[in-house]
Amino acid sequence: MKRRTADPADGASASAHPDVPPARRGDPHPAPRSFERRLGRRDLSAVARTRAELRSLLAHWGAPGRAETAELLTSELVTNALVHTDGSAVVRAALTGSGELLRVEVRDFAARHPSLRVNDDIQQAATSGRGLLLVHSLADGWGVRPHGVGKTVWFELRAQEP
Repeated sequence: MKRRTADPADGASASAHPDVPPARRGDPHPAPRSFERRLGRRDLSAVARTRAELRSLLAHWGAPGRAETAELLTSELVTNALVHTDGSAVVRAALTGSGELLRVEVRDFAARHPSLRVNDDIQQAATSGRGLLLVHSLADGWGVRPHGVGKTVWFELRAQEP
């Protein structure tokens, strides 16, 4: 089972992704390298729109199985932010370097940190409580970074299976 890892972005500007190169000059239709969206209060239809935007970002990633995992994990984090906090969030996703790594961050404005439930804590018939366990199990790295107001829950996936 994967372990929660230290956040390499700690101490870095939350709005910058210095390792995401700018689009090549002269390329009339460069592939997107990142996106950021603000999601309204309790707008659960934003989960599907975020998945669609992530799909567009990952269309040329060359890692279809990992892209499906990225969609699942992004859906879980966005849903958690919209349902279990004040209901608003900021989603940021970026392909780093030459596209070998995807990083997705979901920032909300509630101080309470999510807690990872183990299988014994989740009732068999429960309809919730498995999202963070999926992130923990499927992501190559994940974590929580506190902010002055709220937190960012993030995960990373390499293009190639470990």
